[in-house]
Amino acid sequence: MTSNPKTPYLLTPGPLTTSAATKQAMLQDWGSWDHDFNQVMADVRAQLLAMAEAQDTEYACVPMQGSGTFAVESALACATDPNGSVLVVMNGAYGKRAAHILDILGRTCVVLDKGDYLPPQPEEIAVLLQQNPRITDVFLVHCETSSGILNPLEAIAEVVHAHGKTLIVDAMSSFGGVPISLAKTPIDVLISSANKCIEGVPGFGFVIIRRALLEAGKGRAHSLSLDLHAQWEYMERTGQWRFTPPTHTVVAFQAALAQHHEEGSVAGRCARYTHNRDVLVAGMRALGFSTLLENRWLSPIITTFLSPNDPAFEFSAFYAALKARGFLIYPGKLTEVESFRIGCIGQLNADVIEDLLMAIQDALTEMGVVFLSDARSA
Repeated sequence: MTSNPKTPYLLTPGPLTTSAATKQAMLQDWGSWDHDFNQVMADVRAQLLAMAEAQDTEYACVPMQGSGTFAVESALACATDPNGSVLVVMNGAYGKRAAHILDILGRTCVVLDKGDYLPPQPEEIAVLLQQNPRITDVFLVHCETSSGILNPLEAIAEVVHAHGKTLIVDAMSSFGGVPISLAKTPIDVLISSANKCIEGVPGFGFVIIRRALLEAGKGRAHSLSLDLHAQWEYMERTGQWRFTPPTHTVVAFQAALAQHHEEGSVAGRCARYTHNRDVLVAGMRALGFSTLLENRWLSPIITTFLSPNDPAFEFSAFYAALKARGFLIYPGKLTEVESFRIGCIGQLNADVIEDLLMAIQDALTEMGVVFLSDARSA
């Protein structure tokens, strides 16, 4: 693959670069209440449950229009106990966003804030649950793309389950690209969206949730359009969305699911993303960059690099230089250090990453950046 400045590669955590087949699927128009479209949606919901290894007798998959945050808000309103308290485990922007949503919803929350780059430890969560018996629910971001960290989901899930609490997992940037099994890991609510590791386009998210929690969530929503229980109940009864669905996005997502299966499902996609990351990290360190995280915490989704300590480096100029060469990257979201992020997901392979590394070298030369750093490799 070679880059094309007119159609840049998206080195981001989503939206991301999609395949021609996924784009092609959007060329047909669909009736939002038509039987054929409803069959597409039913197939998508069934495939997502299967991917999560979730039994449809115990779990339901509920789509929700909008960005992933719409799905997170609808899930938090439905699944959290209004008379309890939510432990929000955070180490980045998306944990903070969840706490903000809970505040708007009028829910009480306790925060475990690990800062920018440290993973939460199961022992810490166990202590907090023992100290705060009012906690009824725990919220965790699996892959926090502020830094690219992959949090220890399975170990945390076991602790939460042992204490009899509800676990709500934001798997927005990991589901479909990192193995998650609801048959093996006690997760009560899992949230993701169309434009992440399954490589669809933006337009809807989805919540995989225990049916008992859905039933208990009736009437809890603070919003008409984000009422997860009402969305589920209506879809179960009619096969349709309550309000106009993103038809083209849904059909594109079905095409993306077919490609996901052809690649070897989660295992195949995880292997490609991991190889992309390994090539990227090795190449960036060879150029003199340091990763924010130690190797053991690097996800195959996105990696944060520390900005060079060189007055000639300015992110907006760096971004523009890479865009001119056919690549879009992400600014950092860290509170203490200057950084930027490069994603490994989407229709990318190692050849694209190699092209990106050459573009970065060219951009640095153009900017006059010269630096030697102790690239973090531990």
